[in-house]
Amino acid sequence: MNTDTMKETQLHIDKDAVRIYLPDAVRKILKTLADAGFEAYAVGGCVRDSLLGKKPNDWDITTSALPVQVKKLFKRTIDTGIEHGTVTVMMGHEGYEITTYRIDGIYEDGRHPKEVIFTPSLEEDLKRRDFTINAMAYNDTDGLVDLFGGIADMEARIIRAVGEPKERFSEDALRMMRAVRFAAQLGYEIDEKTQDAIRTLCGTLEKISAERIRTEMEKLLISRNPDKFELFYRLGLSKIFLPEFDRAMETPQHSPHHCYSVGEHTLVSIKNVPEDRILRLTMLFHDLGKPLCKTTDENGRDHFYGHPKLSATIAQKRMRALKFDNAATDMVVTLAEYHDVRPEPTAKAVRRLLSKLGEEKMRFLMQVQRADVNAQSDYQRREKLGRITQLEQCLDEIIAGQQCFTIKDLAVDGKDLIELGYQPGKELGKELAALLEIVLEEPKENDKENLLRIAAQDLTGI
Repeated sequence: MNTDTMKETQLHIDKDAVRIYLPDAVRKILKTLADAGFEAYAVGGCVRDSLLGKKPNDWDITTSALPVQVKKLFKRTIDTGIEHGTVTVMMGHEGYEITTYRIDGIYEDGRHPKEVIFTPSLEEDLKRRDFTINAMAYNDTDGLVDLFGGIADMEARIIRAVGEPKERFSEDALRMMRAVRFAAQLGYEIDEKTQDAIRTLCGTLEKISAERIRTEMEKLLISRNPDKFELFYRLGLSKIFLPEFDRAMETPQHSPHHCYSVGEHTLVSIKNVPEDRILRLTMLFHDLGKPLCKTTDENGRDHFYGHPKLSATIAQKRMRALKFDNAATDMVVTLAEYHDVRPEPTAKAVRRLLSKLGEEKMRFLMQVQRADVNAQSDYQRREKLGRITQLEQCLDEIIAGQQCFTIKDLAVDGKDLIELGYQPGKELGKELAALLEIVLEEPKENDKENLLRIAAQDLTGI
């Protein structure tokens, strides 16, 4: 099934007629285990994705064989998590995780079981998994094994915990974020009992590492339904990792330019940009400083002076706390800080902004500003979008004309100025910056002979 039409098409699966395409390597692993007298199935997300017509990113296998028995059956294995029953079998250059049926012991840290108990029962193994749609198994001999209603929930477009949801979330608090993430990726709803359990246990998310929270947050943001981020707020999760978003959801904007609260505007703006990590993160953070600087004038109109700088500060703080890479953090912080900068749509103004941001960030900024405007009210929207289009046209002309907007684009360099008599260091840097100012004002001035003449005059003071 084409996943682009999932929302419009009702899913129907004949459980007894299901046939899943298994890669040759997976089929070989399952046959090797079966020939040795063991049960073995593809399990979890790969089964779910196959039923949805999606190509799985990886294939997990569950078996009644103990890890030591698995290792004896295959030539190349890696003990990736052998204490929890997982062995990676190498087939060519690909690795396939094979995990022994198990029952998890007590979870003391809200993330990992203190111990695992191996079991010969597939049902016991599937019982410990997070959601019904992830608790199905398959092999070509037995077909689809669906003991907890995964098919029914897929057809109903529901995320439901296996068994008692409070138990599942007490075992692993990250599962609460995964529930929201799956809802966003698949366009599903979370069933009420599962939602209630998340609201009750949301505080236990504090036990989860920043890296794992970041991963789930990012997967949701780049999904087809990033506005499901609102569920993090409604279920009490975002107050743990991004409390500024909660405040944004609770901050109205009484202004002719706006028709949503700060948080609602944020959600709409996220949907207005492509499924790009940087753009989606920028739209998430771009207005989170507004609640901190909100003022209301005598006419009842709200203002948010200085919010871009505050939003950039929040973005930097939270992205560092969530262990984002430096490159992404720098890009998002800069875009958040500049998202409300509205230069005149002239070549001169655009060159100056280009000089500060560079072409890549400038291109991103135009998308950010367009998404921002389209998430506001209709008031002056046509004029706002028209100005952005003019800016983009100026940008295209500057790049096509190879106009200078950085020091490295100058017709002279540091070596040329040193030959004139400039000393390396501050003096040299200051003069190059001065020459760039001249060229930003008038690109025709970027001629080597002309710039050397100006630099010589600056040096002698004539």
